[in-house]
Amino acid sequence: MGLSDDRRLQRALEAWQPNVLNWWGDIGPYGFQQKDVYLRTATSVDAKGWAHFDYVKMPDYRWGIFLADRNPERTIAYGDHKGEAAWQEVPGEYRGILRRLIVTQGDTEPASVEQQRLLGATAPSLYDLRNLFQVNVEEGRHLWAMVYLLHAHFGRDGREEAEGLLERRSGEPDKPRILGAFNEKTPDWLSFFMFTFFTDRDGKYQLASLAESGFDPLARTCRFMLTEEAHHMFVGETGIGRVIDRTLELMQEHDTMYVSAWGGISLPLLQKYMNFHFSVSVDLFGSENSTNAANYYTMGLKGRFDETGQEGGSLTADDTYTVAALAGETIGTSEESALHTLNERLRDDYVADCQKGVDRWNRAIRKAGVDFELKLPHRAFHRDIGQFATVHATPEGKLISADEWRAREHEWLPTEEDEAYVRSLMIAVREPGKYASWIGPPRRGINNKPVDFEYVRLN
Repeated sequence: MGLSDDRRLQRALEAWQPNVLNWWGDIGPYGFQQKDVYLRTATSVDAKGWAHFDYVKMPDYRWGIFLADRNPERTIAYGDHKGEAAWQEVPGEYRGILRRLIVTQGDTEPASVEQQRLLGATAPSLYDLRNLFQVNVEEGRHLWAMVYLLHAHFGRDGREEAEGLLERRSGEPDKPRILGAFNEKTPDWLSFFMFTFFTDRDGKYQLASLAESGFDPLARTCRFMLTEEAHHMFVGETGIGRVIDRTLELMQEHDTMYVSAWGGISLPLLQKYMNFHFSVSVDLFGSENSTNAANYYTMGLKGRFDETGQEGGSLTADDTYTVAALAGETIGTSEESALHTLNERLRDDYVADCQKGVDRWNRAIRKAGVDFELKLPHRAFHRDIGQFATVHATPEGKLISADEWRAREHEWLPTEEDEAYVRSLMIAVREPGKYASWIGPPRRGINNKPVDFEYVRLN
């Protein structure tokens, strides 16, 4: 990135560093800052050998700034500027909009660290404790990546926005984080696994869309961030998979669906947590019909997922896309402008990707001979943004009255009693190779280490 050749930028980032370290100490992972953690640290953008594994204390972690290698022949693939050389500097006419896109993405990174701050105290194993901290430090690095862009390309406005990223707090009424899902609590490890599977997967799709940006520094930054984001989703999918493995084990041992008496999490309860986290995460894509999304696309600022690999080339004003839509007292479909329904197209890609993970969990359930299927709820279920925010729908997508919703909400979403039970299971396990009652061991360790490796040195 040539930081050594830009003394002004180097001084600006050096001045910002004490602020982020203060934030990390005040609101970052609680209670383990001086422990040695077996962490992966990015060292280059090469596809092979890009990271180094070793013990490091989290405040000493190398929050490097990495951009994928520049392609000098890259052109903008869509919108009004299609075919033009990718921008190396911010286009003046798009300055405010582009800054807002970067700030919104950047705001999610420290938010998730804040949401997960207290989880270390109840980690179900040293393996999981290490994975939590790996997610945390990488979210911190992603914050640095967005702050670099703000400092490097947006002058005083960028510096002020960077300060704002550290002034907001997840869930704080007076200064909340920008997006709703990042103000939700993550009070237990089941919620953490759901967050990393569902909400971090939204991050994957947002980053992939920004990786198609005509503003080349943003595209290159997001492309590398996707490499680390994959691990966060791995933590979520395998974490939930291990919960299912343990539940199935308890079900077979005690011949019952309901395993709470033996410290397990039942499949119906798991479904409730899925319903909540999926519905909160699909809201992150925004309204189904969005002028902003159309503008971002036509301006060349934010593309579709895998824009350059899309069949048929870039979108035009004449293209249409089929979306779910309210049709009186039912949910049907509607043919709408493809440009104005880009949020919904991205949400479709996201839902299909989530379903692949759910299918893998269901294969394990079927293999165990259990007659139960986990299901993603309908996209109209429990929505706060978009057209479905005005209605109530069951997980199957049937519209119901407000009275019926209030009477049956407890069937579909975690109740206070459900949450209290899950919290009661959150007892820390600190012996290498041992796991809490509600979760199974991983199939393999990190970086070819055994599963009973001392991933966090507590002494």
